[in-house]
Amino acid sequence: MSALPDTGLVLHNYFRSSTSVRVRVALNLKGVGYAYKAYHLRKGEQRSGAYLKLNPFGIVPTLELPDGQVLHQSMAIIEWLDETYPEPPLIPAEPVLRARVRAAALALACEVHPLNNLKVLNTLRQRFGADDAAVTDWFQLWVRETFEPLEAELAESAGTYCFGDTPGLPDICLFAQCVNNRRFQVDMGPYPTLDRIYQTCLAHPAFEAALPENAPDAE
Repeated sequence: MSALPDTGLVLHNYFRSSTSVRVRVALNLKGVGYAYKAYHLRKGEQRSGAYLKLNPFGIVPTLELPDGQVLHQSMAIIEWLDETYPEPPLIPAEPVLRARVRAAALALACEVHPLNNLKVLNTLRQRFGADDAAVTDWFQLWVRETFEPLEAELAESAGTYCFGDTPGLPDICLFAQCVNNRRFQVDMGPYPTLDRIYQTCLAHPAFEAALPENAPDAE
């Protein structure tokens, strides 16, 4: 259970899942309390019959609402949170800036994470015989493919955070990806702007509380 006031929300997640980290940060930034329910992905708990009834895709996170309705996919959950709890906003109202913010967030959520999630890395090992070095090389490759252009885009325009001086959706996605990067020895030296934003996020209580090592199921 989070230390925030109880809202009846239940977050079904895994401490090390970067998509779960995203939703935990968003909930924290909104000041929205929730019950924390853990599923160990490496033990396959997300494929249990009970969980598949909740989320047939067998992935985390899933957000269970007080009335029993269920939301999944971290980006959709975060947009629901932003619409349901509008302060502080994570996505701006101005149309062009809104599109730019979504584009940066989706570059991280759609161009990096799907290629580097646990299912893909396990498939590389099991079907193609990749060893640890090959898996690390694969992971780093797809980080570079997005971090290089994102660094170039934000180098001259970023404020304290990716877009301005308050954290938003791109910062949540960047933070979660950088947390994952730690396990695969990604060098942040070539990305000074992104690293500065990540370090700023680390110092923010809402982000710090969402770190994997601070989750109830941390190992």
